[in-house]
Amino acid sequence: AIGEVIVGQHDVVEGALIGLFAGGHVLLEGVPGVGKTMLVRALASAVNLPFSRVQFTPDLMPTDIIGTHVLVTDDRGGRDFKFRQGPLFTNILLADEINRATPKTQSALLEAMQEARVTVGRETFTLDAPFFVIATQNPLEMEGTYPLPEAQLDRFMFKLNVPFPSTADLHLIVQRTVVVTQHDIAPVLGAQDILSVRDIALTCPIAHHVVDYAIRLVEGTHGSLEPAREYLRTGASPRAVQALIIGAKLAAIFDGRTNAAVDDVRALAIPVLRHRVHLNFDAEADGISTDQVVASLCKEVDRLAA
Repeated sequence: AIGEVIVGQHDVVEGALIGLFAGGHVLLEGVPGVGKTMLVRALASAVNLPFSRVQFTPDLMPTDIIGTHVLVTDDRGGRDFKFRQGPLFTNILLADEINRATPKTQSALLEAMQEARVTVGRETFTLDAPFFVIATQNPLEMEGTYPLPEAQLDRFMFKLNVPFPSTADLHLIVQRTVVVTQHDIAPVLGAQDILSVRDIALTCPIAHHVVDYAIRLVEGTHGSLEPAREYLRTGASPRAVQALIIGAKLAAIFDGRTNAAVDDVRALAIPVLRHRVHLNFDAEADGISTDQVVASLCKEVDRLAA
């Protein structure tokens, strides 16, 4: 259903779907105009879930996202403060250009992303399941932006880079968009279907050697493997292991298999780890990217296991 609107971008679409079914969140990075917002809208339409979009700007306040108490007058003239929910109270939230907002506003998402609930004053509100955040950030025009803190980055299951379309994809994009009538997506799943697939993935068994591979890979980011000792300043958190395992299970289910394999973990290593590890000065000086370091870590784990 998403492919009827989104041209190409198979890895990005699959990563977003894994994040949705796993109960995680996804950070998209790409230049303007590559379809990041359209992808989120198409996803919300395909699964028939409420969708909200927030354009993050430097003057955005936490109450603009969470909501605020307003003074309400009843029929008898009595007045009372009632909580008016913000756009955060939805199933799928698009946080557009999240790095344009101040850290104070970015932090408004932390509790919602981790606990699926929001605390306002002395009241706590539980968000409807599934709750899925897709945040975007533009790698260009970094002036006036606020880099996401490590605590918030760690709450994103994946960081997906959205590439520029190929020539063939650009031709197809023009054929689909520069027309009078736009195509509408018919819903193919509902909220309960998503939660059912999530339960299946959580209860699906996984071999010990597959879990061990994910653990050794994450441990390697803390200096037990040579590429990390040479180029990394800090390693990944235990959330990275959790993301690798649940992601591998869902990748296997998407492929029609009942068991996750080491190849599934290896395929997800870069999107899971690229935003959780931090390069040191030597990496910056040598022009080494986080993707290259993670790929080298996978090769080193494979070599030691052989």
